Amino acid sequence: MVGGGEIETSYLSCEELIEKALLLTDRGNIGIAYTYNEPLIGYEYVRDCAVLAKQKGLKNVVVTNGYICEEPLQDLLPCIDALNIDLKGFTEDYYHKLRGDLSTVKRSIELAAKQCHVEVTTLIVPGENDTEEEMEELSSWLAEINPDIPLHISRFFPGWQMKDRAATSIKQVYRLAEIAGRKLKFVYEGNC
Repeated sequence: MVGGGEIETSYLSCEELIEKALLLTDRGNIGIAYTYNEPLIGYEYVRDCAVLAKQKGLKNVVVTNGYICEEPLQDLLPCIDALNIDLKGFTEDYYHKLRGDLSTVKRSIELAAKQCHVEVTTLIVPGENDTEEEMEELSSWLAEINPDIPLHISRFFPGWQMKDRAATSIKQVYRLAEIAGRKLKFVYEGNC
């Protein structure tokens, strides 16, 4: 329940989803984006839909945290046209705090960049991942993979369980984007 009301949901089989996507092609639809929450929690559904979508000439885009084992990612990538991967920060300490693993996410970015279009998004959280040194390391590493990979540097706003800090300053987002732009060709500031 959100805001006191119930959320209506419905289940679509992979075939039904692809049929709906195809019905919308006359309105400009080119495919399916698997996003919001973490779509790869339902890995089998995403994979099965992506296979069918690809067979029907539709594009597949996944927005993910990149926290996936190598084998299932390798199985999925031939059907994926683009990924936007959240790189939460560039220290193992921060990923440990988030209950994740930086090396797994880095490996996902490396593998995906070899097979499809990849963009990376980093949400800058004050006091967590907002240092110039960390952005220097992150952007240098990303540039080693491919300096054409777009990096989205997004501004944090307090909410839900993270109301204990202020929003990221716009000045800091632009400063970090400037640093990343020394190594990467496409850097974008977000939520400013």
